Parts: sequence; structure tokens; C-alpha cells
Amino acid sequence: VSPAMMVLVKRGPAILLARNVAVPAGGRMSALAGFVEAGESLETCVVREIKEEVGIDVHSVRYLGSQPWPFPRSVMLGFAAIGDPAAPLLFADGEIAEGTWFTKDEVRAALELGDWGSEADAPLLLPGSISIARGMLESWVK
Repeated sequence: VSPAMMVLVKRGPAILLARNVAVPAGGRMSALAGFVEAGESLETCVVREIKEEVGIDVHSVRYLGSQPWPFPRSVMLGFAAIGDPAAPLLFADGEIAEGTWFTKDEVRAALELGDWGSEADAPLLLPGSISIARGMLESWVK
């Protein structure tokens, strides 16, 4: 089993969502994710991956839940963390094509549109119901 983490990075009343370079453009965004390295704690992975992918420091890492994930025989572990509000986003490692901060109202509106498969012309489309990211986002907007 290859553990992976997914994290909702919070900053005040907003969260950070991003699009991986492998995901087609068109508003499709999700929480940030990455694989846990051998000998690394889950919390350390969250801090490292967020720094590598978007260039910001996070703290107050909190476990939210998990789900089986078949790519490649993994388990996806969900977390929340607090991001540095003053830090600019830097997409330096080549994994992230774009990312921005979204409010609860923006995420709530995107959840109502459906998911990445939607034909809607919207500034934000979110992962489908099988993804832990969707459940994390639904819980966050409540």
C-alpha cells in the first residue's frame, strides 16, 4: 500500500484549490495531494508537499479521514492545515498549473454545479463524489 495525502489548506475564510498539470484547464480544481515518502510521518508529508507544490508553509495539521484509492494501490488520507496568509503562491516543482484561494460561497456554488464532468462554463469545477476531496469540501462549507 502506498499512502497518499490530500489537504485542504485554509487561510482565514478561504481555502486553496489547485489544478495539476495533468488535469485539463477549464476551472477544474481540487485540494492538493501527494505521496508519503518512506520514513516520513503523515504530518511531515503534508508540510513538505504543500511547500514543494505551492511554496507556502503550513501548520496546525489535522487528520480528517481516509478512503481507499486504486492509483497505485493506495490509501488517501485527508488533512486540513493552516497556510501562511502572507506567502505568495509559487508553482515551482512543475506539478501545479494554477491555484487560487476560494471562499465558502464560491465552493458552495461550485458544489451545486456538479463536478469535473459538468458542461457548465464556470470558474470552478470540483472533483466528483467518489473523491475524498469532494467530501472534505462539502464538510468545509457547512
